[in-house]
Amino acid sequence: MVDHAVRRPSFRELLIAASCPFLAIVAALPAQASSHREAPFITTQPKVDGTDLYAFNSYEQGRSGYVTLIANYQPLQDPFGGPNYFKMDPNALYEIHVDNNGDAKEDLTFQFRFQNVFNRIALPIGTQSVPIPLTQAGQVQGPNSPALNVNEKFTVTLIRGDRRSGQAAALARVGSGATSFDKPVDNIGTKTIPQYAAYAAQHIYDVSIPGCSVPGRVFAGQRREGFAVNLGTVFDLINAPLSVITDPSKINAAPNPLANKNVTSLAVEVHKSCLLSKTTADPVIGTWTTASIRQSQLVNANPPSGHQTTVSYGGAFVQVSRLGMPLVNEVIIGLPDKDRFNSSLPQNDGQFATYVTNPTLPKLVEIAMGLAPGSAAPRNLPRQDLVTAFLTGIANVNRPLNPTPSEMLRLNTSIPAVPFAQQNRLGIVGNVLAGGSDNAGYPNGRRPKDDVVDISLVVAMGGLCMANGNNNAFGFGAACNPSAVPLGATAFRLHDAVDQAVQPFLSGFPYLNTPLPGAQ
Repeated sequence: MVDHAVRRPSFRELLIAASCPFLAIVAALPAQASSHREAPFITTQPKVDGTDLYAFNSYEQGRSGYVTLIANYQPLQDPFGGPNYFKMDPNALYEIHVDNNGDAKEDLTFQFRFQNVFNRIALPIGTQSVPIPLTQAGQVQGPNSPALNVNEKFTVTLIRGDRRSGQAAALARVGSGATSFDKPVDNIGTKTIPQYAAYAAQHIYDVSIPGCSVPGRVFAGQRREGFAVNLGTVFDLINAPLSVITDPSKINAAPNPLANKNVTSLAVEVHKSCLLSKTTADPVIGTWTTASIRQSQLVNANPPSGHQTTVSYGGAFVQVSRLGMPLVNEVIIGLPDKDRFNSSLPQNDGQFATYVTNPTLPKLVEIAMGLAPGSAAPRNLPRQDLVTAFLTGIANVNRPLNPTPSEMLRLNTSIPAVPFAQQNRLGIVGNVLAGGSDNAGYPNGRRPKDDVVDISLVVAMGGLCMANGNNNAFGFGAACNPSAVPLGATAFRLHDAVDQAVQPFLSGFPYLNTPLPGAQ
């Protein structure tokens, strides 16, 4: 935990001192969520649409001391979405950034770049050799399969300092020293790839990381969507009975609309000693993911034969996607600034402060549920509780020693990981309720199993102020107290009727489950 000069009650002491309903909300502090098609421009660029970011202390057996970072892209993939499926954009930059000194600037960047190798498979038809129309021409048995018409490859570059002008060096395979990696083809179906889990596992690479004495691991490929949210219901003005979404026993009343979708994951596992600052003793890191495309794109009216020849690209890379804490751009940033947020840097987040201090979501909940004005939205404006949760981190949990207010996912690397089977979906809060030892979950980073939407609703509707009490126990400000929460204890019971905890995951890297096949 971060050490502070002034002794404060421990997180556990404060939780026990607070009312029991609070124990259901701290896990909702925005360290997890999703970002599907959240801004106008990104809806036109699905290949660079960042959907989820995970950051956690690795809990695979034998990987103590490692940190796993996973960035998901290309949302809402139908398993049967052929014949081209969901290749990554070779003209884009996909990046995972790490701030290890709290100044809201990247100190480390893991940059993924992809290459599509077109093999031009053709079949003899009579006297002619004719190119095939499909991604594959037979069963795929291993990396770089000759049966694939297009092989995807990628590189990962570690940049120290500024992402564009810092010191760059490539990650390399342990043993061979090769800096190019094969990406598994998407899960076309069980006839093309009978044992996809085993096939994908051949694409998990042990890598040497420049400047790091301990090897890491890398994977890039399709995974089963692991995020659970009642997507249509939430966006249709919370189209569910109030009696359902305020009843904790009905947390799994609705099916997960994303259960039959896939996504593409970029995963890197790094020893924490290689992520932390060399000049401070701060165990907290902040992380976010971005995607950038070329500034200039020229459409060819008569593209030549080949693969992806319709558009020519040039100019500098321009950031068009950004994701750190969950749901920020989806339900906090206003529509006029969503594209701007996706192009922005954490160090400049002051421009968006009003969306956090004076959020519209609570008022929208009143409108959606047909409630009288002022009967649900918290009154402690400006919302210092949300500033703390979203922009600085929580004291004694995931706040850096010297935080610069900015939106990113923060992880305390000094808290030991907990095996998958023993994880509580409510993270630290669930651990206190159960009297266990799981302090490694949300809001301390985000694991795939950690819940999100329900708790974010609780936070938005004033749950932190209920917990803060009348003595400002958590430092959210004196105005953040139970009298500022019209919903009272009802705020603790809000949920979207879809349960994150029942989603299937793996117990080891890359943690997200095998993607669903297009046919079986």
